Amino acid sequence: MSFIESQQLDLFQKTVWDFYQSRGRNFPWRHTDDPYHVLVSEIMLQQTTTERVVSKYSVFIHQFPSLMLLAQSSLHDVLTLWQGLGYNRRARYLHELARLVVREHQGIIPAQPVLLETFPGIGAATAGSICAFAFNMPTVFIETNIRTVFIHTFFSHNAEKIPDCMLFPLIEKTVDHNSPREWYYALMDYGVHLKSTVPNPNRQSAHYTKQSKFQGSDRQIRGVLIRLLTEKKYITRAQLVTFFADGLPRIERILSGLIKERLVQENDGLISIFDNK
Repeated sequence: MSFIESQQLDLFQKTVWDFYQSRGRNFPWRHTDDPYHVLVSEIMLQQTTTERVVSKYSVFIHQFPSLMLLAQSSLHDVLTLWQGLGYNRRARYLHELARLVVREHQGIIPAQPVLLETFPGIGAATAGSICAFAFNMPTVFIETNIRTVFIHTFFSHNAEKIPDCMLFPLIEKTVDHNSPREWYYALMDYGVHLKSTVPNPNRQSAHYTKQSKFQGSDRQIRGVLIRLLTEKKYITRAQLVTFFADGLPRIERILSGLIKERLVQENDGLISIFDNK
């Protein structure tokens, strides 16, 4: 790294820290380093806005105050509380993960990114963020707001699709080893700020995809079906026609997918939330 590059990185770090000190955001999960609480927040925050998570996080922690109690609960109870967050498979992943940690790790969430990546619903980014926020480890990971910051700062004049592999070395060089937890909070907050002031830099990313329309999508129908089952306990296939006007073949296809994912089960003609006791 040249002297000029070092100066640029130093200025970048100062810019991010200065912004965070004056305009950093405040969330309940930022006031804890409890690995279980961090795990819950990071799973909830996958593909979901902070505003929606704020309304659910504290309620979830109150209802399931420990990993052990979450593991002992039913998937039905977990999905009931999850309603409003979307992407219900994340609730199942979190529930399965709790049982796995209790069964194979004595209820202790491991501080090892490579091991965490083998757990249900956890990829490299979530594993890295859990270790940074719960254990203050200087891990190297990327998510949408971090990607925004580095593309805007170092590739703003590059119209080509920027792969994450070009960003990781910069993330690694700039991570604050004295306070990685706060550094990543600062990066994310700065990324949110940039998105509100400049055209979304993530459009320059090689990994950028525009989310499909939710209204009328299979995702919407999946969510409605799960919500019905948390309210009614069970329904029959005949009742599907009553609840949905999208045509039985489409509904049955979606239902089959939910059954395959072990979110839903069908026994003796009755459809209900999967019982994984």
